[in-house]
This record gives sequence, structure tokens and C-alpha cells, in this order.
Amino acid sequence: MPGGKNDARLNFRLSGELKKTIEDAAAEMGQSISDFAISTLAQKARNVLRNQTITRLGERDRKQFMKLLDDTATEPNEALIKAADRYKKQVG
Repeated sequence: MPGGKNDARLNFRLSGELKKTIEDAAAEMGQSISDFAISTLAQKARNVLRNQTITRLGERDRKQFMKLLDDTATEPNEALIKAADRYKKQVG
């Protein structure tokens, strides 16, 4: 498993029915129950965290956003210029 040394544990209880479902799914994937559980939990955790950083716009807001991006007549304000300067210093 990627991520370094396996020195931490998670312990939880679940129903016998759910345990059987997980065992069956692991067998279908050709994985041990531990490997299946770890990979499935890790994938779900990464998806949850990634989705927290995404801003979703409705069609109306997306069109407005694109219109603003395409507007060449508008000049950046002082705050935007400063933010761009900070970004350039951090990224290079």
C-alpha cells in the first residue's frame, strides 16, 4: 500500500450481513478483505476531500462566470493585482 509504514489501525464493528457482503466483494476483486477495505476506504476518503475543494456552478452562474472571464474591457482591481503578485512570488 502506498503511504509509508503501516503502523496505524482502524477498528469498527459491523453487521454480519455487511461483513459477508464485504468478504464477497473482496473475493470478486481477488483481494484480501484488508486490502479491499483499505483501498475502498482510501478511494472514498480522497473523493470526499477532493469534492470539498470543487466549486460547482449552475448553468446561469457558469455563463455569468465565463462572460466575466471573456470581458476584455474590465481592468483588474488592486486586490486582484496584489493577489496575482503574491501568486507569482509563491509559484515563480
